[in-house]
Order: sequence, then C-alpha cells, then structure tokens
Amino acid sequence: MMHFRSGNAFLSFILVICLMALTGCDNAPSKPQQQELLLQGKTMGTTYNIKLYAPEQKLKNNTLHSDIEAALKDVNQSMSTYIPNSEINQFNRLGADEVMPISDDFRVVVAESIRLGFATKTLDVTMGPLIDLWGFGPDKKPTQRPSQEALDSMIANIGVDKLTLSEQGLSKSVAGLELSFSATAKGFGIDKVAELLEQKGITDYMVEIGGEMRIAGHKPNDKAWVIAIEQPDAPKGERRIHRTLELGSMGIATSGDYRIFYEMDGEVYTHLIDPQTGMPIKHDLVSVTVLHPSAMTADGLATALTVMGTERAKAYAKANNLPVYLISKTADGLKTYSSPAFAPYL
Repeated sequence: MMHFRSGNAFLSFILVICLMALTGCDNAPSKPQQQELLLQGKTMGTTYNIKLYAPEQKLKNNTLHSDIEAALKDVNQSMSTYIPNSEINQFNRLGADEVMPISDDFRVVVAESIRLGFATKTLDVTMGPLIDLWGFGPDKKPTQRPSQEALDSMIANIGVDKLTLSEQGLSKSVAGLELSFSATAKGFGIDKVAELLEQKGITDYMVEIGGEMRIAGHKPNDKAWVIAIEQPDAPKGERRIHRTLELGSMGIATSGDYRIFYEMDGEVYTHLIDPQTGMPIKHDLVSVTVLHPSAMTADGLATALTVMGTERAKAYAKANNLPVYLISKTADGLKTYSSPAFAPYL
C-alpha cells in the first residue's frame, strides 16, 4: 500500500460518496443491456471503490479487476515513499545536479506538481522535510515548535524552483531535496484507472480512491451520479453530508484542516503548512472542494486553496475560472461560497 510522509493523507477522509452513488440503491431498473460492476480494494494506504455500468458482453470474462490492481501497483511502485526502491525514493537519494531518467507516469505527476507549485505558491511537493520538522510525519505529533532559525534554513532549501524537468529526466539543485506526491498521486491514480476504463470502451463509471474521485457518463436510465461534500462541523466521530452534487463527467477533490491537528502549549496546530512562511495555517477556511476534468489537478488545487485561506482562495478561483466551493467558520456558524464557475453545479 502507498503511504505518504506528508500529513496530506487526510484527503482520503474529507470527501464522502453519497450512498446513492456508491451503492446504487435506486429502485429504477437498469437498462437490460447494462450490467453493474463494483470493484473494491486497497491502495495508497487507503481504499478504492470503482462502480461502472457496461454492456454484459464487455464485462464477460473481463480482467478489469486485475488490470486495475496492476495499474495501481505501478503507481505505488513509482510514487510511494514507503517502498525503498520506488522511483520517488531513488530520486530523493539523488545528489544535487544529477539527472535521473523518469517514467512517463512520474513525469506527468511531477510536471503538474511543478506547474501548480509555481501557479499557486501554496502547493509544494518538496516540503516533506518541513512537515517532518513540525512533527507531522508518519505516526508523529508536534512536541515543540521549531525555532525560527530552523524554519528559515528549511524554507531556503525546499521549493519547486529547485527542480529541473528536462527531456533527459529530473534533477534538483539542492542536495537533500525530497519529493512527496501526497497531494497529487492519489488523484493521478484515479485518472489512471479512468483512462484504463475508457480504453476498454467503458464510459459510465465512478472511480474513488480515499475520498477523491472522477465520474463519467450516467447510471442506468440516464440517472446522474450523485456525490456529497462532508459537513465539516459534524460531532466528533460522526460523518454527515453537507450537500449533494450532480456533476456530469468530472474529477472532484475536497481538502480541509478539521481532521488532523494537535494542541501544543495551548495552541492548535493543523498539519497544513504554508511553504512560504513555514508555519501551519491558521485561518477560518475549513473545507475546499474543487472540480476539474483531471482528479490529479483537482487534488492538488484543493490542498493549495486550503492553505491560501478564504479570501485568497476566492480571488484565485475567480481569476482562474475554477469551479470551487468553500466552507468557512465564522462567529455565526459555517459560511459557504461558490465561485462563478461552480454555479452550474448547484
């Protein structure tokens, strides 16, 4: 299974699937020629659920499940920091200015991660060591606040500007620079599976990994896929639906800071860290949902906008025509915002 150094594994818990979408509890009969198939398993330290509809002939003697498992295993082998000989760990052990040839999948993820890093300034796939410095690495929690000197030194030695992607491969200008794709690899895995289904002529599906998803086509009788955004202020131990959405064919990811945090010296520290300041975020934005044709891009943007905070996230979504739904905490309770591009989905 894939696990990640970064605390961003919280993403797998934020977006819930509406029961209608996952269980298909409609009473309406399916079209005779359509067969329903539900595939489930484990990957990337979480679970996956794939539901699809296709003509019976397409699914007869199919190898879909094994093909999907193989595709996700390849993503794991490439991008898991918990596999010693994974592609990402090979790069993380690389010295400064050494060029490492990389696979096509790795290139796709690193290229989009770099693009989003420069575009947002708040998504940084090199800041795993900064997250560790705060104590949000695997199975850890903060015990003391890092000194400003340690933070300044760390900030100076991370950043996507220190990565160079070329035809020959990938290199870094700073020794010790490490990658963690916790905000993009899960979405990439979803896209990978969706592309595999489409190559097999399957166009009505829902692919979910750890809460993020991509949907396409329809359920039987032209019924839309229905998904749900989680209520961020639900009582501890409970999970409630904030609202449901019908999206058509789309990738969707939700990020928030209300699941993973610690209290230390009377202060609350979230695991989401601003790479520009080196500090855990402290603002009122508790949930960000992003729609994008690519689940990978939606995944990365959801994290980036959460780090921005409400007002910056609003401005960024509007300037870039992004379908974004925000939930913020106020003295009067939760306040929601939907960007102009999100309006058609409400």
